[in-house]
Amino acid sequence: MSNQTPNSSSPSNQANVEQSTRCQHPLWQAIRTVPDFPKPGIDFYDITPLLLNHVNEVIDAMLDALPEGMLEEIDCFVAIEARGFIFASLLAGRLGKGMMLLRKPGKLPPPVANKSYALEYGSDTLEIQDGLHACNVLLVDDILATGGTLKTAYHLCIEAGHSVAGVLVLLDLVDLHDTFPVPVYTVLEG
Repeated sequence: MSNQTPNSSSPSNQANVEQSTRCQHPLWQAIRTVPDFPKPGIDFYDITPLLLNHVNEVIDAMLDALPEGMLEEIDCFVAIEARGFIFASLLAGRLGKGMMLLRKPGKLPPPVANKSYALEYGSDTLEIQDGLHACNVLLVDDILATGGTLKTAYHLCIEAGHSVAGVLVLLDLVDLHDTFPVPVYTVLEG
């Protein structure tokens, strides 16, 4: 399950081919761009049409984005509210793996750890349950934009005693964020 292209002659050519493929992937055709939502200057990528007709293709593509053998190392998926719940549940169900939830304040029973973070259009807080046995996890969300949500998820998981193997997203808006402390695996790039 790799995103590698066998016809590439060098690592840099291979990376360019992989990036081009992610930018021109057929799943892009089902994503609707909504300008100036939720505020002026923000383009919102609406994945609803994609989920309506292409769920199996999306999950297949997300699994193919992971390096070979990685899934054997993962105990469970960490789903980030709210759309991360969709993808993590589908992945967990297909693979028979567990799932943890990262939620907005007041939704998880105590004890919880929480952390506030900045969004591209405001701020928010995430919580994770404390006291669960330590797992090797893969963070799952729909879109990686500025990275605030996923970095917060990473730090919350570490503070709760989990080992984070990486981040899996459907769409990575690569120009909006800096580097991550763990690898980011993606199907689409924008």
